[in-house]
Amino acid sequence: MRRAVFLDRDGVLIEEIGHLHRREDVRLIPGAASAVRALSDLGFFLVVVTNQSAVANGLCSEAELGAIHEEIARQLAAGGARVDEWAYCPHHPQAVIERYRKVCECRKPAPGMLLAAKKAHGLDLTRSFLVGDKISDIEAAHRAGAHAILVETGHGAAEKGQRGSPDHVARDLPSAVEWIRSRVGQESP
Repeated sequence: MRRAVFLDRDGVLIEEIGHLHRREDVRLIPGAASAVRALSDLGFFLVVVTNQSAVANGLCSEAELGAIHEEIARQLAAGGARVDEWAYCPHHPQAVIERYRKVCECRKPAPGMLLAAKKAHGLDLTRSFLVGDKISDIEAAHRAGAHAILVETGHGAAEKGQRGSPDHVARDLPSAVEWIRSRVGQESP
């Protein structure tokens, strides 16, 4: 079974601006592309897992969200990096748009996006990692059986020390990659 790294989007890969809904507002966090490239070089399957209540609240459509992800992918590619899969949850319990108003198994802290990727791609979650900037990311990782890293970018600095216990706290995505690299080196073949 393959190992994966699940990456939250806002505050981990791109700057957190609060309900991003326009592709022209996408800004990679410095070092994100080289960090993603390093994870690929380590042999990880890379999945972005992101809650997107902007869709549920009518700030952007799923098609516009797709365009945002295309822009992030373009900027990553310019740095020699790529993501293998983009997963998102458009739901929210208090959504403005009724068809998205529900409690679901894909909205973090629920582990649905991770479990779906496991099933679709034959992933070993016990040998996988999630990098996020919120405690909901940490909880999703642990509920799925994966290791959890909280980065201090995005909401991470404010979330540090809150309920929930990450396996590691890193300054940013490149620092998280270094910790992952050290853990992979400890694995038995």
